[in-house]
Amino acid sequence: MHIEKKIFDNIFKTIMNVTGKTKDNKKARMDLSLYCRRKDLELKSHPNGKKFKTNANCTLAVEQIKCVCQWLEDLRMCNGYSSNLASCVDVNKGRVLGMKSHDCHVLMKCLLPMTFSLLPTHVINPIIEVSHFCKDLCFTTLKEDALTRMEQKISIILCKLEKIFPLNFFF
Repeated sequence: MHIEKKIFDNIFKTIMNVTGKTKDNKKARMDLSLYCRRKDLELKSHPNGKKFKTNANCTLAVEQIKCVCQWLEDLRMCNGYSSNLASCVDVNKGRVLGMKSHDCHVLMKCLLPMTFSLLPTHVINPIIEVSHFCKDLCFTTLKEDALTRMEQKISIILCKLEKIFPLNFFF
């Protein structure tokens, strides 16, 4: 569950563009120009010589972040299924703080596709696949052939995520 929380934190904080916690920062963008040559994510230059980071297609705009926070605040679940997520959300600042591992587990397994449905299709599909992978991994009974299929699928899912997120997302 703790590995799942780390994966969730990386996805959530990068998409929500959390200052200081996102994996999409200037250093990561400089690495992209050296190693990947992904023109859409490279740093752009101002006429005065300063470099700036444009919004990636995997991050939400400020209004969209507030919509996600409002949705999480309004979300109601069965008693005992998850803690009160409304207490973790600050809609005005567009932040989500203090989620427990189990809350991240619930969001990762069930709610992640709905949470980020505002993202483009080519971004949300690999995230949905990660969500399904975590759900399949948490079944009470696992068959050997299902584990073999999951092992094959995870490498493809990681390749899809590499096309979307910066390099340091995986560290």
